[in-house]
Parts: sequence; C-alpha cells; structure tokens
Amino acid sequence: MKYSGCLVLALAMIAWAQAPLEPLNWTAAQDHQNMKDQLGIKALRPGPNGNAQPGAPNAANYDPATANPYPDLPEVLTLKNGKKVTSASMWWNQRRPEIVEEFDREVLGRVPKNVPKVTWTVAETVHADVGKIAVVGKRLIGHVDNSAYPAISVDIQMTLVTPASSKGKVPVLMMFGGGGLPGAATRKAVKAAPAGSDPPPTEQLIAAGWGYASINPGSIQADNGAGLTKGIIGLVNHGQARKPDDWGSLRAWAWGAARGLDYLETDASVDAKRVGIEGVSRYGKAALVTMAYDTRFAVVLVGSSGEGGAKLHRRNFGEAVENLTGAGEYHWMAGNFLKYGTAESTFGSKTAGDIPVDAHELIALCAPRFTFISYGIPEKGDANWLDHQGSYMAAVAAGPVFRLLGAKDLGEKADYHTAKMPGVNVGMLDGALAWRQHDGGHEDRSNMKYFIAWANKQIKHTPPK
Repeated sequence: MKYSGCLVLALAMIAWAQAPLEPLNWTAAQDHQNMKDQLGIKALRPGPNGNAQPGAPNAANYDPATANPYPDLPEVLTLKNGKKVTSASMWWNQRRPEIVEEFDREVLGRVPKNVPKVTWTVAETVHADVGKIAVVGKRLIGHVDNSAYPAISVDIQMTLVTPASSKGKVPVLMMFGGGGLPGAATRKAVKAAPAGSDPPPTEQLIAAGWGYASINPGSIQADNGAGLTKGIIGLVNHGQARKPDDWGSLRAWAWGAARGLDYLETDASVDAKRVGIEGVSRYGKAALVTMAYDTRFAVVLVGSSGEGGAKLHRRNFGEAVENLTGAGEYHWMAGNFLKYGTAESTFGSKTAGDIPVDAHELIALCAPRFTFISYGIPEKGDANWLDHQGSYMAAVAAGPVFRLLGAKDLGEKADYHTAKMPGVNVGMLDGALAWRQHDGGHEDRSNMKYFIAWANKQIKHTPPK
C-alpha cells in the first residue's frame, strides 16, 4: 500500500507537469519588460515625439539636412562573403535567403515550423450590389486547429466579393481591414468618402472586373503587446511569452493573408495567379511583408506604410526605430528588434545603423513581382512623420534587384543618396516597381484608379466594357 500511494502521487505529479499552462494575461508593459529582460536590456532610448515643437526635448526631426546619419545602406546585391550578385540564380539561391534570414532573426521574427493547419468554410453567401454592379459575396472562416492547446481559439475572418456577371476567373485584391459582406449593414459601417473624391476602392475594383477580399488582421493577431500571448502567436506558444526571434504581429498578419490565399486558390471564381495584397498605414507595412515573403502574390499596393514598412530605418526623419522598440509598437516586430533602440544593456548600445538589413531589401524581396508604393500629402493628413522621401529612397535602392531579374524599376536616374521623389500626382508607373504620391490624405483610395490601370497592364487584365 505504501508503494501504491507513492505511485499514485508520482502519476499525479506527472499529470500536473504535463497539463497545459493557462495563457499569460500580461499587459503590454509586462510583456515588453519580459523581452527586455530576455535580451539583457536595461534602458531603451525614447522614440521621437511627432507632436513636439522643433527644439523641444525629443522632438522628431524634420530637417532634411540631418535626416541621413547613416547614409550608406547595406548592399542589396552583395553576399555576406563580399561576392557580388551577378545573376538571377545567385539572387534566388544565395542572396535572397541571406536577406530573409536576417529579417527573420532581427526584424520581423520567424514563423514557427509547427503552426497548425487552417480549415476554411463558407459561412454565408449573399447576392448584392457594389456600386450598382451585381456581386456574389462570401463570408469565410479559417479555423486554426487548436487541438494541441484548446485554451486559445483563432478563427480568421475574411470576405470574398466577385462580380456576378463574370464568365471566368477574376483577379482579386486582398485588403487588410474589417470589411464585411456587401449589403445594408456594410453600407452603414463604411465611412463615406469626402465629397468630390473617388469612389471607395471596392467599387473601383468591381467596376474594373476585379474581385476583392477583406481579411481582418485582428482575427489573426491582436494589434497590441498584451495580445502576444493570444492569437496565432499565443496559440503556437501555448499562451506563453515569445522568444527573441519569434514572430511579431506584422509577420503574423502576413501569415494569415497567406492562409487566405490558400483558400482563394480553391475558389472557382478567383484567378489565383493574379491575386494582390493591399493595406494602409500599419497594414501597409503588413502588405509589404506579405508580398516579400509569399511569392504567390502577384501584386501589392503599399499604402502610407512609413517606419517598419517602405521607409528606411536608417533615416532620421519623423518616426524612428525607437518608436518601434517602445511599448506601443514593439509587438509588430521580433523581440530582437528591441536591440536597435537600446541605450544601455549587457551588449552595449545599438542604433538603426546596426540593423543588418533595411527597407530597400524588404522591397527587393518583392522583385520581380509588381510593387506599387503609395503615399498622400501632409496637408491632407498623410503626415511628414511617415517620411515619404525615405520610402522613395528605399524604392530607388531596391531597383537593381528588379533590373537583375529582368523587370523595370522606377526609372530614376539618380542614386538613392541623391534621388528626390517626384512631385505630387506625378506617377512613376512604367515598370514592375511603381511610385505615386497622390493629393489625398492617409489613405490609398486616391491612388486606386492609377493602381488598377497600372496593375491591369502588368497582369494583362482587360476590364469589362
């Protein structure tokens, strides 16, 4: 009996040890501090304040003369061993994997190898009108298998809307957002466009013979640090804290978009070889990351993405690396990214100039596929904080990769060090890499008709008459 009791106790202890832990319910500040502790960081530099008056402590820099403290970018076509990349095969087999590895490890984080399978179901189908054109809308749910950790559920929300009259498969633009099915409820939820502006992007797409999908990033991963032990990141980590090279929200949203494309490849109404990805602001960053990593996407519209998107990390203009390493935005990135905002730590201090890659290389990962960089103007709300010029420089610096792979870049004659972005409403739309700053605000609706015309030409789509 004595040994029997010991055996029961031992079995109980084993069962307790193997029982799944409850998800951590930390605040963003607690999670942020945990990552700092893992990395040995004692103090981070504060991010610049975009609302402070010039000359005030920690005011954001808006002086072009001091905007380039690290003027030379990592060489996009030079291997880490110093050899020059001179062929497409060297790019695909050697240089591109090097760049991806450094983004994975230091900037965006790694997608775990054990991410569970997603199963898609059509939850609802409606017939409605978008801009007076008949459409078919489907509400889709992508259930992530949580059998290994039932405490967290992830159900990706996506809608797909295609023209009802289409006789064949149509190109589709997947957009990060929370758009629902077309109909009365959706019309109430959608913010009306300003008087005299272009129609909503959804109407422009349907009129051009495209379909559109709207994928809800919040159903994939929360847009805050407190959510890092939940969502898809939390599910894979069984509700526990990230490791320094684990993925952040940007990479998680991109993963979710890729799973959305998995569904689109099975839908008879969709031309899966001509699917694009779009987003604005933080979702512009996510759209660029999606395009960079998943080569199945044919085209991207990157709207007003700023720091962490198309803007160069090495630029000191508006938003900076230190904003992304602070408690309000760090969740977008890998934990290791915090190192580059460090003032004091066990490894010393690091800055943007120490990051092994930069935004031009993220854009280059999209090559030779069709990549449209979009911004508005500060006067209408697309703030200088975003550093439009820094994004233009990144696009110029990505050009050599497009050219190496047989695609046309922006056509800018100047080197990225001296290139100046063109005027407002002056498009550089002749190549696979495109740029246009519209005269609207923090949106890409004002560039949508230019994007559609450019994309139609690139993917060889003829709109209905």
